[in-house]
Amino acid sequence: MSHRTSDFTKIINTAENILRELLNIPGNYKVIFLQGGGSGQFSAVPLNLIGLKEGRCADYVVTGAWSAKAAKEAEKYAKVNIVHPKLGSYTKIPDPSTWNLNPDASYIYYCANETVHGVEFDFVPDVKGAILVCDMSSNFLSRPVDVSKFGVIFAGAQKNVGCAGVAVVIVREDLLGFALKECPIVLDYKVQATNGSLYNTPPCYSIYIMGLVLEWIRNSGGVAAMDKLSLIKSQMIYDIIEKSNGFYVCPVEKRNRSRMNVPFRIGNVKGDEALETKFLDKAIELNMISLKGHRSVGGIRASLYNAVTVEDVQKLATFMKSFMQMHQS
Repeated sequence: MSHRTSDFTKIINTAENILRELLNIPGNYKVIFLQGGGSGQFSAVPLNLIGLKEGRCADYVVTGAWSAKAAKEAEKYAKVNIVHPKLGSYTKIPDPSTWNLNPDASYIYYCANETVHGVEFDFVPDVKGAILVCDMSSNFLSRPVDVSKFGVIFAGAQKNVGCAGVAVVIVREDLLGFALKECPIVLDYKVQATNGSLYNTPPCYSIYIMGLVLEWIRNSGGVAAMDKLSLIKSQMIYDIIEKSNGFYVCPVEKRNRSRMNVPFRIGNVKGDEALETKFLDKAIELNMISLKGHRSVGGIRASLYNAVTVEDVQKLATFMKSFMQMHQS
């Protein structure tokens, strides 16, 4: 199916319209669908926005692996100011009152949820009218968001709104047209917005799948329902961790714990690798997969995205309890 056909026009327009409905996106924002995933936006954001001010500076809040990668990529195009002292470990969000914001920064960037380390913002930073950019790839549509507080929101689809291959970008119209001359044309927000995401062949199938997922979210009660379920699911796992007398340990400070990704160690703070291997092997026997922590941190990680049901999490919770009873000394 050609992306120039009326059939695909209906597919992409339906996806955009449902997304606008779910997030109540104001009329002065454009929605574009791009290739390159979230990592592509690590480049696209500075390439499109750093020209807003002459100094070519940008503020970055670095709370985990993904915001760190974004900041490193931005250094190719901008003077990057990390607004807080470097964290020894990614287990908390630095108090915003301590952030050293650069008044000459073109924008302020943060990642709403860090999948590797399990750190999530439960608030939108007050940046005093500055341009706020947010990577929402891993908690997109899991909680209500006031889009008007942001200059740009982007999200890779593969966590909460579809399959890999497409990133959705929500950008305020007055921020279009500032791309650097070296910005690849396929990443130029103005070009893509002007052409309805069709300047080049878009990831048609990924957009089709996204439309189906967006329809499912709408039919399931919308973002408010996803928010409620996310709290229920994550609390089930955190409750077991907190009541385990140290058998399960989550290193993240309680107020910053993610509802999407729950990292934990078994046996002690640093983890008993033998126990963790037994846990993962037994989980696979019970048809529970992808529980191994990211290679950079180890341990266990339970990812509780929108598609994961309460029943799925109950099964994991039951297993965690029985495993603890069997192995806790």
